[in-house]
Amino acid sequence: MTIYQRITADHKRHRELLDKIESTEGDSRDRRQCWEAFFYDVKAHAAAEEETLYAKLIATEDGQPDARHSVHEHQELDHIMDELDEMDMSSPGWLQRFKTLKHDYLHHIEEEEEDIFKRARQEIDSAVADKLADNFEQRKDKERELVDKKAEEALEH
Repeated sequence: MTIYQRITADHKRHRELLDKIESTEGDSRDRRQCWEAFFYDVKAHAAAEEETLYAKLIATEDGQPDARHSVHEHQELDHIMDELDEMDMSSPGWLQRFKTLKHDYLHHIEEEEEDIFKRARQEIDSAVADKLADNFEQRKDKERELVDKKAEEALEH
């Protein structure tokens, strides 16, 4: 599986979770479970993407502007996700902010799949891109471990 296929598979799962979250109401068990799955997977996904695909793309002259743009969007999305994670899920403001996140995230992943991948295929050798797929998965796993460790430490204090 290529780096592009792995990232696209995550995007498909993220789209499904966004739709499920939007179909839930209030501070329900379903909304909380879907939100947590989305929140932690997207955080790990973004970190892995930046350290694998974007690191290679940013090292190229023609790929640098696209990679920087996407990393900036990651920062904006991360900020909205952190806001949502701190808000009361039953408030009308939560759903409004979530809809902003969904719109912005869908725009971001469509741009990645249509524009960034095209540029990356031009700038990154296919053999290197194939190796990045394994690095991407390893980085995602490591990021999940860090999130779990932080959660455990927070509970201990």
